[in-house]
Amino acid sequence: LKFPVNGGFSADMITKLIFRQLFEPVSCTYTYLLGCPVSRKSIIIDPVLETVERDAKLIKELNLDPIYSANTHIHADHITGTGELKRIFPQMLSVLSKHADGRADVRVDDREILKFGNKNLEVRTTPGHTNEKNDMDNFEFTVRRIDWRAGCITYISRDHRMAFTGDALLIRGCGRTDFQEGNPETLYKSIHEKIFSLSDDFLLYPAHDYKGFLLTTVGEEKKYNPRLTKTLEDFVDIMKNLKLPYPKQIDKAVPANKKSSEDIDEDCNESFLHLFGKNIYFWRCVIMRFCIVK
Repeated sequence: LKFPVNGGFSADMITKLIFRQLFEPVSCTYTYLLGCPVSRKSIIIDPVLETVERDAKLIKELNLDPIYSANTHIHADHITGTGELKRIFPQMLSVLSKHADGRADVRVDDREILKFGNKNLEVRTTPGHTNEKNDMDNFEFTVRRIDWRAGCITYISRDHRMAFTGDALLIRGCGRTDFQEGNPETLYKSIHEKIFSLSDDFLLYPAHDYKGFLLTTVGEEKKYNPRLTKTLEDFVDIMKNLKLPYPKQIDKAVPANKKSSEDIDEDCNESFLHLFGKNIYFWRCVIMRFCIVK
């Protein structure tokens, strides 16, 4: 990175991107920091509560002005660091899909653009790991499946040929589809239509990795991903038979991540009544399950 001399900016500085890939080891979550070298405006993607101090220190060391904290979806395996970062950087705005049930300062939808300085990220909705609508047919009487949408999205930098895929597409894998109203058919179509439609040389950065990999490419995943190289029918069969345990932090993370950033430090173990007292969908399902006379 070439810094300005006598108030001027080099051509290299205008075209380059400040970029850091950061890791949280407990949930194996990647956080991404992107900045414009001219304006110093920046965006952080998928911050984690436990590493907020580290991230804030780095932002200050790089002399960045963080204007957005963008989550790829409402996470179930960790609590977002967005709320704490907003306390440290009051100018920062939280970003979430408009299809998610959580609160955010900015709600984004497919093909919308987030600008930070002379850089930008394109939003693509990539549901399937988490759904964008309620499905009465798939309703199960369990707190973890009640009416809420996590709104999974992918952020794309066309100038730098990068995509941040959240939990939709992982390295040689993909996000699970057995909770948060996930749907394997939807996920398969999302990845093939919204991510695999990018050029083969696009770099892909997932929200998690559990085997020590940092990144992949569209071309690699189209050729080597053991799930997504299969037919739709085979993919659905694979996903429906994974038999994975629920994330350890799901009962704490989901309520916290649905709240506004100002409320995120409150007790996340909310009462049953607080969670569902005003949830019409929930009570309708209770009535259907227990009160219909056969």
